[in-house]
Amino acid sequence: MYKSSKFEEKDAQKVGAFMQAHPFITLIGFDGICPVATQVPVQVYQDEQGLRIVGHVMKKTDHHEAYARNENVLALFTGAHAYVSASVYENPAVASTWNYSSVQAKGKIRLMDEAETREVIKQLTNSYEDPATSKAAFHRMTDDYIEKNLKAISGFEIRVEHLANVFKLSQNHTETNRKQIIENLEQHGDADAQQVALEMKKRL
Repeated sequence: MYKSSKFEEKDAQKVGAFMQAHPFITLIGFDGICPVATQVPVQVYQDEQGLRIVGHVMKKTDHHEAYARNENVLALFTGAHAYVSASVYENPAVASTWNYSSVQAKGKIRLMDEAETREVIKQLTNSYEDPATSKAAFHRMTDDYIEKNLKAISGFEIRVEHLANVFKLSQNHTETNRKQIIENLEQHGDADAQQVALEMKKRL
């Protein structure tokens, strides 16, 4: 991970909030020969047991086999990113760059049994579907359907042992440059540029 004290978020609550806001992660492991990765939705818990990341993966895949073989994994949380053109700087004759936000969580993964996996799916589904009103709520699925699908997946829990982050939002630039970068990003139509501009405004 790119490390610079200028771009490191020291507030643990803000880092935790970022992880909660970006729960579709890249989960990376190692099978003994090559890195393996998959994109999965997760839930993040902070309690007396520490920081935990919970989700599920498909069985009989390269990543599932790697996680079973090697418990050491990396969970990558990513946010909005945007190209920053040096053309808007006070001195534009320098390199352009890229602004982005990212959190890396390293820890040990534990694959779950069927009963635990069922609870993971229930909690995840009910966090996005209103159990009281949604036709897709967990309790509306038949037991046969749930049991059939549970055989193909495994829940997991990662106990986080190390967190690192980069919130690179032009903190190393003058206020004038930062304001001009924000104005330039706001003129772009894509959502990422707009979000990066918003995050930069919070830090002015």
